[in-house]
Amino acid sequence: MSFEGLPAGYFKFFKELASNNNREWFEDNKPRFRRDVQEPLVAFVEAMGPRLKKVSKHFVADPRLNGGSIFRIYKDVRFSKDKTPYKTHGGVQFRHARGKDAHAPGFYVHIAPGEVFYGGGIWMPPSDALLAVREAIRDDSAAWKKATTGAAFRKRFKTIRGDQLTRPPRGFDAEDPNIDDLKRKSFFAMQEGTQKEAQSASFPDAVAAAMTDAAPLMKFLCKALGAPF
Repeated sequence: MSFEGLPAGYFKFFKELASNNNREWFEDNKPRFRRDVQEPLVAFVEAMGPRLKKVSKHFVADPRLNGGSIFRIYKDVRFSKDKTPYKTHGGVQFRHARGKDAHAPGFYVHIAPGEVFYGGGIWMPPSDALLAVREAIRDDSAAWKKATTGAAFRKRFKTIRGDQLTRPPRGFDAEDPNIDDLKRKSFFAMQEGTQKEAQSASFPDAVAAAMTDAAPLMKFLCKALGAPF
């Protein structure tokens, strides 16, 4: 299946879902979901496969709908005040081959009506992995600076993102020159895209270009976690 851009129906589905976020509506519109959302996302993941390999052979583009790169539409509402059952966006993560879940290093693509962004990093890693990244930033400040302040990286992403602690993490010096990054609980770089861009057949090329510019950050994170890049 070749990728020709996400269809207009993809965005129409999610826009309508946002106003009808219930199981009855979803079941009635499941054929649309499969045709306009799942099938185009599968084609997108397949198109990204060879492009991803040019960035790193250790990240996986898996087009399977269960256990692959495409996030399920069903929300985990156990700990959320919002009990609506479905996500109102499509998400794709190209995880590291050693990763088993969304908290592993990966490249991410988020596509919703009026909200498109993509890039790479690590989101809310478990405590041992978070400590390893923080220690790597502290112990090799020069490598961290090189990974996050290169010309291509700055031009595309501007800066590192991720929620921060209000105080320095335990065991880290408040005067460390990288203290703002050491406070982070996630480390990622994202570029904003457009709905028009996602509807183009050239969208995989745009995402691949961002992956290439995010590679220094991803390489640093992988090294901190003892994973190959």
